[in-house]
Parts: sequence; C-alpha cells; structure tokens
Amino acid sequence: MIKEQGVPGRTAQAKRAESAEQKQQMRQEINSRISELPRAKKRVGGHDTYICPLCGNGSGEDGDGICTNDGGKHWKCFKCGVSGDYLEFLKKLHGETEREIFDRYGLNVDSGTAPTRPSAAATQPEKNQKPDIDYTDYILQAAKALNESPEARQYIQGRGISPETAARFKLGYDSVWRSPKALREGRNPPESPRLIIPTSRFSYLARDIRPDADKKYKAMKEGRSEIFNVKALKGDAPIFITEGEIDAVSIVEVGGQALALGSTSNVRKLLEICEKEPPAVPLILTLDNDDAGRKAQAELKRGLEALKITVYEINTAGEYKDQNEHLTANRAAFTALVHSDPAEAARQEAEAEKENYLETSTAHHIALLNDEIATNKKTPAIPTGFSVLDNALDGGLYPGLYVVGAISSLGKTSFVLQVADQIAKAGYDVLIFSLEMSRYELMSKSISRITFENCDGNTGNAKTTRAILSGIKYMYYTAAENALIEESMIYYSSYAHRVYIHEGVGDIGVERIRQEIQKHITFTGNTPVVIIDYLQIIAPHDIRATDKQNTDKSVLELKRVSRDKKIPIIAISSFNRENYTAPVNLASFKESGAIEYSSDVLLGLQLAGMDDLSQSEGKRAETIRKIDEWKAAEKRKAQLKILKNRNGKTGTSVYYEYDPRFNHFKEIVAPDEKAAGLKGRL
Repeated sequence: MIKEQGVPGRTAQAKRAESAEQKQQMRQEINSRISELPRAKKRVGGHDTYICPLCGNGSGEDGDGICTNDGGKHWKCFKCGVSGDYLEFLKKLHGETEREIFDRYGLNVDSGTAPTRPSAAATQPEKNQKPDIDYTDYILQAAKALNESPEARQYIQGRGISPETAARFKLGYDSVWRSPKALREGRNPPESPRLIIPTSRFSYLARDIRPDADKKYKAMKEGRSEIFNVKALKGDAPIFITEGEIDAVSIVEVGGQALALGSTSNVRKLLEICEKEPPAVPLILTLDNDDAGRKAQAELKRGLEALKITVYEINTAGEYKDQNEHLTANRAAFTALVHSDPAEAARQEAEAEKENYLETSTAHHIALLNDEIATNKKTPAIPTGFSVLDNALDGGLYPGLYVVGAISSLGKTSFVLQVADQIAKAGYDVLIFSLEMSRYELMSKSISRITFENCDGNTGNAKTTRAILSGIKYMYYTAAENALIEESMIYYSSYAHRVYIHEGVGDIGVERIRQEIQKHITFTGNTPVVIIDYLQIIAPHDIRATDKQNTDKSVLELKRVSRDKKIPIIAISSFNRENYTAPVNLASFKESGAIEYSSDVLLGLQLAGMDDLSQSEGKRAETIRKIDEWKAAEKRKAQLKILKNRNGKTGTSVYYEYDPRFNHFKEIVAPDEKAAGLKGRL
C-alpha cells in the first residue's frame, strides 16, 4: 500500500477518509451558524424560524420564515420552495460552490485540522502567526507624496477629485509602487505609479494611474478586505453604498455621504455591521451595473429589508460605467442626482423602468419593423459563391451566427476560406480571425486554389500551399509554373483589399473580435462578413471555467455581436472524437450545447457515404479503414449537411468534389450511389 509522501505511517486511503471527516465537520460548523440570520417572529413546531435569505420570507407580520422539523438539520422555505441545510441556502444565495462557502467562512478542507469556531483568544496573533501589517506610516508618506507630485495631482483632478476631498480620505501616491504581498512571497513585481486609497490602518487599494494599465492589475488590494469609509454609518445623512472606493469618494466630492464595499464579497460584512448597530438614516444602493453588482445589490437589499432598515435603489452612474465617470462627464447632473430626495429619485427611476418595460410591447416597434424591412430590401443576402448552397440557404448569408463543423483534415478551413474569397470577389468585405494558421498560410491557400482554377487542366503547373510558401523552390519551377503563380497572385490582389486577416494564438477573445469589427466599420464604412477559425480556441472568458462553459459563453457572445452589428458571422468548429466514425449530427459539435441552441445555421461537413456506413460495434474497424481510405484519395467527395436553419429549410445536403492538394471545392450533382452501384465507396 502506497503511503502519502511526507506523512509517515498514513496511507492515502486514510488521508482521504480524514479529509472527508473534516469536510463533514465543516458542514456541521456552517449549519450551526443558522442563527446569524435574523429571526422571524413566529415559532413553528417549538423551533425558532429565520428570515429566508433568498426571498425574505418571515420579515413581515405573518411570514413563517424558514422552518425545521428535525431540530435544525434541514430547513425549508414554503414561499420560495428551497430546502436543505443552511449550507445549501448559502450556496444558492451566493451562487458559490461548497468549497467557496468554506473559504468564505475561513474553513479549509486541506488544512489537516478539524474546523472550530474561533474563540476571542484565537483571533489574536499566535506565536507563529504573522500579525496584520500596520500601514499608517506608509499611508501618511503617500499622502505627502500626492501633494508634492504634479502627475498625481493632475490625475485626481482629471478624476474630478479636489485636494480637499483627497486630504479628507488621506489619498496618497506612490510613483514606484510594488506589490508588498508579491515581494513577501519572493516574487519580483514590476514598479508602477499608483493612487493609494486607504481602507483602514491595515489595508489600502493601489490604483494604477496609467491609461494603458493592464485591467487585471489596475486595482490591487493590500492587507485585509475592509469596507471603505464605514464610519459614514454613524452620520445623519442618507448613505450611498457603492462598489468601488473611487466611486464613494466621487459622491462625497459633491457633498453626499457614501461608503464602498470594495468587493461584492463584503455584502455579508456590511449586513453584520448594520445588524449590530442599525444606521439611523436610509441606505441608497448604487452598485455596479454588471451581473456581479446586480446580484450583490439584490442580496444586500434583501438583507437590509430583513433588518428593517430603510433602503432605496438609485442608479447614480446614469448612462456611464460608474459614478466617477458620471462625475467627470457631467458634474452638475451627478451633483443634482446625489442631492435629490432619495424616495422621489427611486420613485422616478422605478417609473422610468416601468416605461422602458412597457415599450417592449410590439405596438411600440411596428414603425421600427417597417424600417427594418426597408433596410433589408437594400441589403439582400450575401451569396457564398456556391450556387446550390445559396439556393439551400434562401439566397446566401443573412445576419446571424453560422457554425461549420467537421472532423479534422476534412477541409473545413479550406471550404470557409473559399467562401470568403468568393464573397470578397462579389464586392463584400471579409474579416477573418485566424486563431491557428498564419496570415501567409491562408493567403497561400487562396493563391494555391487560384493556380488550380487557372491551370487549364494541367495540374502539374498548379501549386500546393507549401509550394507557394517555399520560396527556395521557385528557382526550380518552369517558366510556365512561375508565370501561373504570378498571374494567380495578380488575380488574388484584385480582391485582396476586401480580405482582412487578424492572427492570434489563444489571445483573441470575443470582446477583441467585437472591437475589431467596430474598427472595420468605422474606418471603412463597410459591414463585413466575419469568419472565426476556430471556435474552440477563442481566448477563454474565464480561465477558471471549464472548456464547455467558455465555449458556451463565446457562442452566446458571438450571437449577440451578429445581432448588434447585423452581420453574418461564420465560426468553424471542431467535432467530438466520438463522431470520427459516425454521420454528422447535432451532437457532433464539441464542448458546447450552446452551438446547437444559439446558432442560426448549423452546417456539418463529412465524407459522402458516411450515412451508409455501418455503426455496429463489430464493424468499427472496417468503418475506420474505409474512412482512412477515403481521406487518402487524391480527390474526395464531401457532403455538407444543413443540420439547423432557424429561418429556412433543414435537412438539405450539398455535395462537393474536394481536392485537398489545392484547397479546392467544386459543387457536384447529388450522387445516386445505389443506382450507380457505388455504395460503400467514393
């Protein structure tokens, strides 16, 4: 039996058992903290009930709250229907995993020790525990440096912050800031000029003042996570609750009162503070207008209402990204909003939201529909250059998301590139995001195809992609071969000004694609057909998410881009390995269910004859042999299936003769394999 390294006498099995026991203890520890919820007025079955953290049930006179009938092991809310132990409620409330909830409560399954509720003595630094670092001296030095630095004064002035407000919050400046945490860990962080925003004696925010700063490291926290300007809760004016520190400072700048969570994870911390000492003034929630901000604001509102604290919601950022941007863009309007009566402002905002909702009825959009119809008359479908395919697609490409999938080495890039060239020759712009091949590989593939099309049947003169790229070989080509290459390059040049290629190696995400599309429209005045090669290697939206989650997100965002910009987007997709020997179908598309549901048109490319191959287990080896034989042929017959067409015919197939040597596809008549006696071969 193998023993764990560094743990003499303990087997891996024993370690896992101990870890499972610790995990169970931690679950029990969290479930014992149900009393941190506000109590509901009623008792049910002799047990206390608590206000539901999800829907607020129990906060009124008649609400039961969440109830238990087994002494607190399991709870149920009869209003929202959620049931389970307290940990399950917390997972749903925060949208987090079990491990993330453990981390939220400072419990670590890998620590090797059973979790316990910390005593007062345990909160003091132990002999081997490093105490919090007191940054008071550093904060004072940074505040002095801010006053002495023209660069820093210009920065805060540009952010709409006066020297008086900066001094009030002891804002500071460090021209050569390096992350203390990184230095303590033995790393070598770079220097950067930072605005220093203290959040307590033991913590601060370091905000990079460079306009081109990396967003990932633009705002870095040092020390423990604290609520900024929490003393505002003891004041006598309504308090705005923002997410970012600079946004709270912006509200104070124009005469309001504000505190900042600093992080959406501090919602629970603020609720605990308000429960211990409820503020005597209303709280005005104005967190960021993104998913995390809206979720945190909803959680905070439920918690404050459960505590009987007067709370309003006002969007003080207006149409801008945040409060500070609103301040710098329109100081007068921002000031008026901050000083407005919170109840009236909240009422007006709710009324405006109601009006916006009512305008979603189709009665408000009939005129716009007529405009859309008139616009579409002027912008017909964009032909792909393949007449049979265009007919199957009701004229060609329309605004929407098209996904083309195939197994490897079947020519999906060559097929889509040929479509791109044919679209460009017809006078339309094409924007290609090549996430795998270089710009010159794609250009050479196109020129290779043109040499084949223009060789007058003498394929010995036509050149492969590699032959086009290998400059050293040109000295050995005949005069006719060199002339054909030159003529093909000239022909390619006649429409190449409409083909734009962006290279990337895992660094192009959907947001970059959106930006480049907008640049193209702005600089050329033309809306392009967009091609992405290929979908599964778009830069991930979240490096912590799974491949499937990131691909789903990419598909949804690409669909949104195609809708917003009113353009066709063609995304090439790989297939699941399981579909190597199976006919193409909706399940073939790799790593995503969103491809099937969000695409407007789904096209599957396969070898002709795949539908007739036996899929029985005993015939698998024969099937693989047959496929390899077909793929080795000099010319292959391919079948393009229309698996989904949101606004047109589905189930149609278009057949091609594909010459992989020259990246060339030619439409052919649908083969009648049975009549010709060709079943089972190409």
